[in-house]
Amino acid sequence: MNKVSFVQGGPGMNEPAHKLEHTFAEYVAYDEASETKHEFLDGEIYAMAGGTGRHSLLTTAMSGELRVALRGRPCRVFSPDMRLRVQETGLATYPDVAVVCGNISYDPESTTTYTNPIVLVEVLSPSTERYDGILKWDHYRRIPTLREYVLVRQNEPWISLYTLNDSGTWTFSDVRPPEPLVLPSLGIVLSLDEIYRGVFDD
Repeated sequence: MNKVSFVQGGPGMNEPAHKLEHTFAEYVAYDEASETKHEFLDGEIYAMAGGTGRHSLLTTAMSGELRVALRGRPCRVFSPDMRLRVQETGLATYPDVAVVCGNISYDPESTTTYTNPIVLVEVLSPSTERYDGILKWDHYRRIPTLREYVLVRQNEPWISLYTLNDSGTWTFSDVRPPEPLVLPSLGIVLSLDEIYRGVFDD
């Protein structure tokens, strides 16, 4: 790839200064050769912004709590180093945490990009709340295997949850302590006290 046009902040948050179409294969090659992560949508490559200390703590906590709760089950918890592609819309991105149960389905164009999460988690920040909570959600809900989308706030113990109903509709709910985070698709219950333990000690 001789030339790459990208902006920082994710698709929908900023618009490229000029249009330069790239294929998904070109994006994957560029992304894997780079020291930073990138998103891809509609032929454009977008640099992903770095996270805060609290963002990192909450991402690690969610991964850890999920791994413990799913021990002995045929489910895997992915860190934000694993690339996801929404096949219906073409968005390629790196969710903060993802759960895949059973076999991993990889994108036909990339053996390093999975397509079949059952649960996705994003840790919100003021700069990404609209993108993760609205724009990215519009892509994620088109994933056929997805059953829950979890939005974790880093300024207070507060988690928002989208849950897929049997009718194909989604229910939105807010969870705050002492309520637990219930993920029906996995049959597990997580404590917000444990998820947020030590996050606000700085």
